[in-house]
Amino acid sequence: MIPVRSGRHGDGYRPAAMRLVAWRRLALSGLAIGLGLGWATGAMARGTPDGFADLAAKLSPAVVNVSTIEKAPAPAPAPAPDTQMPPLPPGSPLEDFFKNFFDHQGQGARPPSPVISLGSGFIIDPAGYIVTNNHVIADADQIKVILADQKEYTAKLVGTDTKTDVAVLKIVAPAPLPAVHFGNSDVARVGDWVLAIGNPFGLGGSVTAGILSAKDRDIRSGPYDDFLQTDAAINKGNSGGPLFNMQGEVIGINSAIFSQSGGSVGIGFAVPAKIAAPVVAQLIKYGHVRRGWLGVRIQSVTDEIAEALALKGARGALVAGVSPGSPAEKAGILPGDVVLSFDGKPVPDVAKLPRMVAETPIGKNVPVELWRKGRAVTLTVVIGELREEDETAASAGTKPKAPGAATPSTAIASLGFSVAPLSPALRQRYAIAPDAKGVVVVAVVPDGIAASRDLKVGDVIVEFEQSPVTAPAEILDRLKTLRASGRKVALLIVEHGGDQHILTLPLPSEKTPAPKPEPEK
Repeated sequence: MIPVRSGRHGDGYRPAAMRLVAWRRLALSGLAIGLGLGWATGAMARGTPDGFADLAAKLSPAVVNVSTIEKAPAPAPAPAPDTQMPPLPPGSPLEDFFKNFFDHQGQGARPPSPVISLGSGFIIDPAGYIVTNNHVIADADQIKVILADQKEYTAKLVGTDTKTDVAVLKIVAPAPLPAVHFGNSDVARVGDWVLAIGNPFGLGGSVTAGILSAKDRDIRSGPYDDFLQTDAAINKGNSGGPLFNMQGEVIGINSAIFSQSGGSVGIGFAVPAKIAAPVVAQLIKYGHVRRGWLGVRIQSVTDEIAEALALKGARGALVAGVSPGSPAEKAGILPGDVVLSFDGKPVPDVAKLPRMVAETPIGKNVPVELWRKGRAVTLTVVIGELREEDETAASAGTKPKAPGAATPSTAIASLGFSVAPLSPALRQRYAIAPDAKGVVVVAVVPDGIAASRDLKVGDVIVEFEQSPVTAPAEILDRLKTLRASGRKVALLIVEHGGDQHILTLPLPSEKTPAPKPEPEK
């Protein structure tokens, strides 16, 4: 993990040194400026298009500087003086130091300065609607917007969306403002020229150029990651600024950089217009974002899972669990199903489905193609509205007493674990919900197959080979059937702490020693 400076939260950590590029705690004691001759030579070698200057002149008036102020917390009162100034020899250089210290003791420390953050934004509507990043304005007590003509306005926060890092502000100006509009980021091609305009290091409107380096980047910043990547210079303070195509359309909102030093190394990331534009429209209309909801927990389809399900190729999104009362449950979607297509569009992998669902209108009837028990099935789902759930802290109860006698168990020796029927004693011992169904894992061989796939003591095996498990003997019977069919992988649905997930266990050719049940305590 590499330390990261966040646009709103000071120093933190982000995998692969992803950095939010707003500028926090403004302090310009000096500024080093390099000529960057290597980049210039490279740009000349590949040729620069005509029109950069014209585009910059046309678009810059719609790009703004965003300045936020966060009030500092009240300082703690200084302790009352309870000591006297130590005796010092006449003329000691420490005399003035201690005198100044004791004279000020009890008067309170100097109040901390407010925290200032600088970022960028762009006007999307002549009426004064401005788009920026959520991390630029998060926790701000006051938001100021400075236009290209240096006029300053106090901005009102219209709405934010933390999942896509988008925010909308509103200012009131005496006349219509210059504005830009979103383009179609889907048609942008890798290698196309792009222009970034923003407020790097608080310097004001600055223009940088580069190409679109990549699309569909997942930098693990949220559930709907689908970033554009560019080599146009993006630095602290560029956050929230626009990324333009050569037609002058906004195809992205500059949001993060990959850097070990905090400066641009030619790898910047922008929220694509295809994600940002509908979010902005909903923030202006509703003040928040309304997203579609399916109500499933999903995981990747691996080669082993595809083999276990007789599915050609690792594709789609595997349903690990279905929320009670959700649109998925009402439509008949089951754990173990693989979502192959949604609303007529293929689901290539697990990362695509959440965004496809989120962008679907609430109340729409959507056909969902599933892979279930070796064949394709199509169901119709009425999409619900995703609502934020309040986080609840898990209760920390006392450790339950173990049952007094050893628990009868059945060894699944070839896979390296043992199971037992669910009983009141086992439910108490492993804190298993009263309505949970299946068999409970009571022992796991440390170096066995089950342990290598993270099966743990206390897990409940809900299904084995896409059929519910009610007794340990059913697992042994299905293993015999699997071996007779020549299959090499077993598929399980496992529940732990109320959450379900899918496991695959490869079937060995030789048996392993049976595990011993966990000793009673």
